[in-house]
Amino acid sequence: MAETYTAKNLRVLKGLEPVRERPGMYIGTTDTQGLHHLIWEIVDNAVDEAGEGYGKNIYVTLNSDNSVTIEDEGRGVPCDYNEQEKMYGFDIVYATLHGGGKFDESNYKTSGGLHGVGGAVVNALSEYMEIHSYRDGKDNFIRYEKGGTIRKNPVVLGETSKRGTKVTFKPDKKIFDSIDFDYNRIAQHLQDSACLTKGVTFHLKDENSNRSNVFLYKNGIVEFFNKQIAMKQLNCQPIIIEGESERIKIEIVFAFIKDQYDEKILSFANGVKTTEGGHHVAGFKKALTNSYNNFAINQKLIKDNQKLEGDDIREGLQAIISVRVPETLLQFEGQTKGKLGTKQALTAVDTVVEEFLSHYLEEHGSESTLIIKKTIDAMNLKKKTKDLKDSERNKQKNSQPIQLSGKLSPCSSKDYSKNELFIVEGDSAGGSAKKARNPLHQAILPLRGKPKNVAETTNPNEIFENKELATLIATIGAGSDSNFNIKNIRYDKIIIMTDADDDGAHIQNLLLAFFYQHLKPLVTTGHVYIAVSPLYRVYKDKKEIYCWSEKEREEACKQIPNYKITRYKGLGEMDAHQLKETTMDKATRKLVKIVCSDEDDCKDKVNLFLGKDSDRRKEWISNNIDFSIKEIHYKELDNVNIEE
Repeated sequence: MAETYTAKNLRVLKGLEPVRERPGMYIGTTDTQGLHHLIWEIVDNAVDEAGEGYGKNIYVTLNSDNSVTIEDEGRGVPCDYNEQEKMYGFDIVYATLHGGGKFDESNYKTSGGLHGVGGAVVNALSEYMEIHSYRDGKDNFIRYEKGGTIRKNPVVLGETSKRGTKVTFKPDKKIFDSIDFDYNRIAQHLQDSACLTKGVTFHLKDENSNRSNVFLYKNGIVEFFNKQIAMKQLNCQPIIIEGESERIKIEIVFAFIKDQYDEKILSFANGVKTTEGGHHVAGFKKALTNSYNNFAINQKLIKDNQKLEGDDIREGLQAIISVRVPETLLQFEGQTKGKLGTKQALTAVDTVVEEFLSHYLEEHGSESTLIIKKTIDAMNLKKKTKDLKDSERNKQKNSQPIQLSGKLSPCSSKDYSKNELFIVEGDSAGGSAKKARNPLHQAILPLRGKPKNVAETTNPNEIFENKELATLIATIGAGSDSNFNIKNIRYDKIIIMTDADDDGAHIQNLLLAFFYQHLKPLVTTGHVYIAVSPLYRVYKDKKEIYCWSEKEREEACKQIPNYKITRYKGLGEMDAHQLKETTMDKATRKLVKIVCSDEDDCKDKVNLFLGKDSDRRKEWISNNIDFSIKEIHYKELDNVNIEE
């Protein structure tokens, strides 16, 4: 092979070929996260225009053919012929990597796009893209197809009084795992964008479901923050900080929530949500730690040689951080902009926040003192918990090895990379599962009742006193919290297998919350799954079809004349053969892999659905869940038998 490897074997990718060959380099993944990133890129361009003062409305429409249209009221993308580059403006922006108007601060002081590749990347990964540029009273139009490889010269469709850019694209189903967009995910992103773009209205519409939303925040992140903390009890009033340092504009609002024990920091850079934080978040944390320590020492609330830990100060913190970084300084770590890499942002945020808090904490002494006392209580509890864990650890070293639950039906293989643990509800399902399993690689652990809701637990000791959770920790074998070691897990897959009813769904959520909060690497490294059991069995004589949805049931009924239907209410209703074939056999089962693409969002959803804030949960349910009942009409045949 080495002898035939010459320059003839080398290849230069031209135009947009690099994007189609290696899409992950540009959008991170080709799963649902990467799919939605296409929308973010075009929306970012519209936001950049609004941020420069051009336009007050941005429209996002999910079309019936799985295409998306984004329209703004900006200046309209330049589309005339560029003599120097020998191409039209449309092609520079949408068909050329590293082309556009964001390399010159005279065009955009700050922006959040992929710096000359965003529009081109979306084009490259789309079946088609159409662009209207409304400029100088004309509707300028171009269409690209097959990843931008097919195009014609721009044309003028007629005169118009409109101004702005309208982009429609349909993702290429050959590139993405699925091209079905998530309305709620898009709505959340547009709400984030709206709170960072004061006075600009974001309109979202879905032609498939007829859903629509309008997002407008006249007072920006302060209004958004106040909406988030509504109905919550605070340990201090919201603190608003605005300033500029190192040419970086900074806007921060934060407060400490009573009876909330984790921290929640939403951070943005140039309108882009930085889910992994970055130097602006590090600067804020540093300033917060120094400021409250200095106040505590000056007020003699702690001794000079004592120090309040940053994690404990931030217990119950809720904050929004937004920075606007000049184009010449802006750096993101990773192409999808999850983390701000501009080092100057740390110094800038630290300087502005410390300078503000040095006066504010003194002027609001009673509230500041309350935060110090809260922090000291948190540190004392942490020390007490650590001492208890150390004591238990020492006991274990000097005692017999931990005995696994007597309910566990272990597998015989010691090849942990192939082993699976099925967590089932109750002995009835456990009995069927034990008969249906592959005893070499599949273990069964029945749970008695529902596990403890860890999202409502403030004392960590209560978690380890709970028998069901302690059994899970011992069975998985890798410890918990800071002592968790992913290398010690005894099973490659932890599979939650519950009934397809409300109780089963509740148990799933309780277990997922426990895994996420106390065995987090188990989730983030992709070892947790949910088994999807069928809802129906449509059969006649020896022919049978299992169905996981109403649509599948309808199709199955068409395939089997004079059918009968079994509606499964629980796993215990299946015999071992049925359970194996539908839910446990690797060749035929369906599993849902639990992933965590946005840790801030995961943490927020655990608190939302299982936490103590029932008012917030009620508001979310009323805004996101359709409770209208859809009746199931079975085909009226005299010899159809529906088994309840």
